[in-house]
Amino acid sequence: MPASGNARWGWHRLAPSWAEQVVADAGVEPGDLVVDIGAGTGAVTAPLVAARARVIAVELHPRRLAVLRDRFAYDDVTVVRADAADLRLPRSPFRVVANPPFALTSQILKRLLAPGSRLVRGDLVVQHPRRSRRAHRSTARRSSSDGRGDQTTASSTGMLPRVATE
Repeated sequence: MPASGNARWGWHRLAPSWAEQVVADAGVEPGDLVVDIGAGTGAVTAPLVAARARVIAVELHPRRLAVLRDRFAYDDVTVVRADAADLRLPRSPFRVVANPPFALTSQILKRLLAPGSRLVRGDLVVQHPRRSRRAHRSTARRSSSDGRGDQTTASSTGMLPRVATE
């Protein structure tokens, strides 16, 4: 299993090699605005920084928040203390590459796919049982409401629902 963590906070630690693979598979370009929801101590944030993305790292837990602020103090990272379920999304086009709290997956997907969201693409690590059911249902709902032809595909790792708007 690539992740482990604290059930109380819904946190599951992602191994660095898996985090690097998630970011590589996401195809992040230099300068992309990327939101890392549930950033923890920066497992996904670090490879995003290495890819020269502009990162918004979202974390609620006080100790992990402090680690993020110290670790990325000199990088193009904005660390935000926020509940992932109640997150304000950027007003400009953005991507999400994240290992969010599993318990909040449905709420996060609903928010990301809601009308008015400027999401360009989302690459999220989610629990396998929720992957196809939630991502497909949310994408179908958004696609039918705005007609923009959203697509969802699962990666070869079987862990990432990709939501791309075109």
